[in-house]
Amino acid sequence: MSVVVVVLVGLLLAGGHTKVTSNVPYIVPVCKTIGGGSNCFDVQFCLGALGSDARSAGADMDYHTYTIIAADLLTANATSTAAKIAGLIPREAGGGGRDYDDDATVRGLRSCQALYAGIVQRQPSCAAAIKDGRNDEAVSSLERSASAAKECEDGFVRNNAPSPVTAEDDI
Repeated sequence: MSVVVVVLVGLLLAGGHTKVTSNVPYIVPVCKTIGGGSNCFDVQFCLGALGSDARSAGADMDYHTYTIIAADLLTANATSTAAKIAGLIPREAGGGGRDYDDDATVRGLRSCQALYAGIVQRQPSCAAAIKDGRNDEAVSSLERSASAAKECEDGFVRNNAPSPVTAEDDI
């Protein structure tokens, strides 16, 4: 989750409506621009993320359009993670998932559930800000989402509990 946020912020800051033109696959120059010097993700991650959406294959793309695609991917990831968390919360606590013997894990899941609900709730206004070119507003929202994903993981660390959503929080 947090890595996708970094990709989004990189796209927002990279070029607005600058057209991407090249003889190589269309997303390669984009990913080299935003991922080449990043400590958070590499060019391959960017290619995998943006390349997973068929819209990124268009020849007449600009950074703004790639940012919209990345925001949609973030929304899908956050929604999927929220559903996974709900499925992991024990049945007797109103969840649909498995039973944990570890109270610390259950507390962590409940905290993550609230955090991801906030991310999912924020995404439509973040996507609208991106589409409307309100980059400062979009970056602020994306930073809050990345912070929430990190806070989710930190809750498990603080309680010495294994996180069942580490993979989702890192993407």
